[in-house]
Amino acid sequence: MNFKHVAIESIAYALPDEVWTSADVEAKLAPVYQRLRLPEGRLELMTGIKERRFYPAGTPASVASAQAGEAALAQSSFGREQIDLLIHSAVCRDRLEPATAAYVHGLLKLPGHTQIFDVSNACLGFLNAMVVAGSMIESGQIERALICSGENGRPLVENTLQQLLNPELTRQSIKPYFANLTIGAGSVAAVLCRKELAHKSCPLMTAAVVETDTSHNALCQGDSAGDALEMLTDSEELLVAGIAVATRAWAQFVAATGWTADTPDRVITHQVGKAHTRELFKALELDLSKDCTTFETLGNVGSVSCPITLATAMEQGAYSPGQKAALLGIGSGLSSIMMAVEWPQS
Repeated sequence: MNFKHVAIESIAYALPDEVWTSADVEAKLAPVYQRLRLPEGRLELMTGIKERRFYPAGTPASVASAQAGEAALAQSSFGREQIDLLIHSAVCRDRLEPATAAYVHGLLKLPGHTQIFDVSNACLGFLNAMVVAGSMIESGQIERALICSGENGRPLVENTLQQLLNPELTRQSIKPYFANLTIGAGSVAAVLCRKELAHKSCPLMTAAVVETDTSHNALCQGDSAGDALEMLTDSEELLVAGIAVATRAWAQFVAATGWTADTPDRVITHQVGKAHTRELFKALELDLSKDCTTFETLGNVGSVSCPITLATAMEQGAYSPGQKAALLGIGSGLSSIMMAVEWPQS
């Protein structure tokens, strides 16, 4: 997929106030750690995650999504009445029906001509939405789109903590729950537009590739359990399978863009933790110094993780005009999207 006319006109995020350190999480599991003789500090040591944030209990995904949407609109040179398309792209949704985008649309007071729908594909949803909206802009169907995602892992983490207190669990049987403790919360949004309409220098989407291997769709599975959430993950197998899918996606990406491992000035990936990052960069022969990360303070925020890391890199000047960035997304299922983003000199 090649794009010639799609700009990321603004990108912004919103974070909840409540912070849980990895030490806080382990303190809640003190009986488990004592019974199984697990060393304190294990969670941060293995993942590199120092803390994560959560919204108050009962916060709908639409509220989080709309907070980021407001932030992106505040940065944008366009008024909300000019938005042609709204996509809510999170794992978290308010309910099965209507689309969570219907609630986000209402909260943002977008106009009646704005088309709305949800796109959901595990942690890859935001990048999927960028491809969908970018394709609609490229084809001339629309001129401006707002993509929002709000994730709140609190119900999943709290339910996991309760499950782990089961005295029958062993060191082996707690493994599928471990990945749940890396999850956090946050929201991100971006305004995409036809580049000729942008009033400033903006990063441009220039290409994207997709690689999917659904033979691994049982390695990470989540579902609702009343008001709670449940997820079981084979972290070791998921890492191996994910690297394999990413390696095939990277081969496609290189062929589609003409880039090499040396081309991108910044590499921005889905934020799982330090082990996944290290293995991914090694497999693709990428320079780890080009990495941008947020997992240390945000944890894994699902579909929010990759775009919020892009927004943070831009905010901090780690990604700036004149540079190229490779967005390397992956979601359980398994599927990967790799996207080339080029920011012209202003």
